[in-house]
Amino acid sequence: MKNGILIISLILLTTVGLAQEQEQAAELHGTFDVTYVSQYMWRGYDAYANDHSAIQPSIDIDLYGTGFGFNVWMSRANGSGFENSEWINYTLYYNNQLFEGERYATNYRIGWTYFSYPDSPRKGSNPGTGAAQEIFLALAWPNICPGGVVPSYAAICYWPSEGKALNRNNGGWAHVFGLDYNLTVPGFLPGTAEQVLHLSAQTVYNDSVGPVGKAADHDWSHAVFGVSTAFPITEDLTFTPGIYYQSSWDDSINTQDEFWTSLSLAYTF
Repeated sequence: MKNGILIISLILLTTVGLAQEQEQAAELHGTFDVTYVSQYMWRGYDAYANDHSAIQPSIDIDLYGTGFGFNVWMSRANGSGFENSEWINYTLYYNNQLFEGERYATNYRIGWTYFSYPDSPRKGSNPGTGAAQEIFLALAWPNICPGGVVPSYAAICYWPSEGKALNRNNGGWAHVFGLDYNLTVPGFLPGTAEQVLHLSAQTVYNDSVGPVGKAADHDWSHAVFGVSTAFPITEDLTFTPGIYYQSSWDDSINTQDEFWTSLSLAYTF
């Protein structure tokens, strides 16, 4: 964790310095989001026993238009008995685009995430319940397909942070292949001319990435299909509901299909 904090600090200081040197430095922008999920699914796994719902606040900071950003995200189950499973994730990332204006234009994001469990045990033979890190590369091709379909791919390398932790055997790779499409339909609310439905589909090849106490097979694990749509409340405040369905293929990840909903309230600044 100390190494992660040092890396973040160095990159933030460098980024701020570059931004201050610009004649017309961009302003600091970000998004604060609070999301309710009827069931928290993490890479195919049911994160909380008995399908418990969760509240998941986050803040995402765009560092002066440099492409660098920082995100802090938390998940807390709506029920007792999950104190050791409270998640707080810290992510540092960089966004940019290659081949701008070309058909093969490529949006990319590279980053590092630290997964922490602040209430988990810190002593004994099994310290920590799942502290981990990952590095990732996410790619998307907005112009390559006709009709507005956007294919994407993400490669994720995940490893435990503590040698004696309960998740010490859960490191590995995950490969996520996706398709996204924005479908415009007539407006749902009075005075609204149109509504945009965001349709998504993802399938995952899991190469041994798993949460505490679960060993994943090396196989295609699941697919997730979703639809969401945003309703602007004010210029800066947006409400977004979504519904999702998971088709589970590998019993080491999940033995049943899953269905859940989400309700998000996001404020941009």
